[in-house]
Amino acid sequence: MKQQIMFDLDDTLIHCNKYFYLVIDQFIDAMTTWFGSSPLVSAQAIRDKQMEIDIAGVAVFGFKSEHFPQSFVDTYIHFSHLTGRKRSTNEENLLWKLGLSVYEHDTEPYPNMEQTLFSLAEAGHELHLYTGGELPIQRRKIEKMNLERYFESRIYIRRLKNSDALENILSTGVFDRNSTWMVGNSIRTDVVPALTAGIHAIHMRAISEWEYNVIQIEVEPKGAFLTLDHLKDVPDAIHGYVNR
Repeated sequence: MKQQIMFDLDDTLIHCNKYFYLVIDQFIDAMTTWFGSSPLVSAQAIRDKQMEIDIAGVAVFGFKSEHFPQSFVDTYIHFSHLTGRKRSTNEENLLWKLGLSVYEHDTEPYPNMEQTLFSLAEAGHELHLYTGGELPIQRRKIEKMNLERYFESRIYIRRLKNSDALENILSTGVFDRNSTWMVGNSIRTDVVPALTAGIHAIHMRAISEWEYNVIQIEVEPKGAFLTLDHLKDVPDAIHGYVNR
């Protein structure tokens, strides 16, 4: 039976979080160099405050590219006020540029990305790509990986990725919810919206997950709800459920 399979992009098909973690480590190095003499400022305190500011902003504004570097600057301002250390425009500009640099990293596929997409397309399934972020940034990743080979025009990029956004895609497209799947790493933006919409969900478990993505699941699945560790297992998991 032909299935309509919707894939998340970042940290499902391609690497994303690891680049953010790398830049955050560089940010913490700079902050501890500047504020290291204060007992009020530790690497963990810096990490916690940046994450708090980052998550709060994403919840309101979605995946807006300027938000991540702004979280660095806001964290810097917070500790400047806390310690009484004088703020520096040069330091703030450096942190802003550092935050933006995360979008300049190469696009790297997850293991077996090509094999998985090819296998599903070859089996006659209709593949869709649904990703959160800004259009130019996400389009650049998609073009770098030549993903239009598999998804053609069935690509949806939304700054706010939530239940309303997914419901809008499903309602305005030609989807049979009994044979539609969402495959993604985020419980918040992939799994819960899919279960809320009454479609099948596959949670791709990440080795290290961003705290924003981790929430309690309080929706009763109407169809399949599977958890996998490797992309290469997706075709067999879907075929096993459909042919059970």
